[in-house]
Amino acid sequence: MPKKHHAAIGHHYIVEASGCDPKIIGSVEKVQQILVKAAKVAGAQVCSISINKFPPLGVSGVVVISESHISTHTWPEYGYAALDLYSCGNDIDPEKGVIYAVEAFGASTYHITEITRGIDEDDKIFFHSLITWEEDFEKEKKKKNS
Repeated sequence: MPKKHHAAIGHHYIVEASGCDPKIIGSVEKVQQILVKAAKVAGAQVCSISINKFPPLGVSGVVVISESHISTHTWPEYGYAALDLYSCGNDIDPEKGVIYAVEAFGASTYHITEITRGIDEDDKIFFHSLITWEEDFEKEKKKKNS
């Protein structure tokens, strides 16, 4: 008898954003605005927010959403931001939130790993699967302008 395929419990996006605008990713206020709006763009409900500045330049923060969390750690001196979004269930679109955030950070390139978590084949032994991809905004802009 074939096993039934069940929906995943959650989706986890791990993002490396390069070429970010240092003025944006170095600002507590801007990072907070971006993470909160990313949650809303994804369709998530914001529960709590904690954003902090760390010497000399970086910002770290988390937005707890009813579906789980969005977090970031930034290095303005490198134009780099690490972004993490985990959502439980299938009621929101976390990829929309991720894309919004990396664009708002001013990233020129981003690398995403999407982990589908909590997959069960009716045996209560959970596993995950992953895919990864990269986008180069600068190349896309050049193609559109050609």
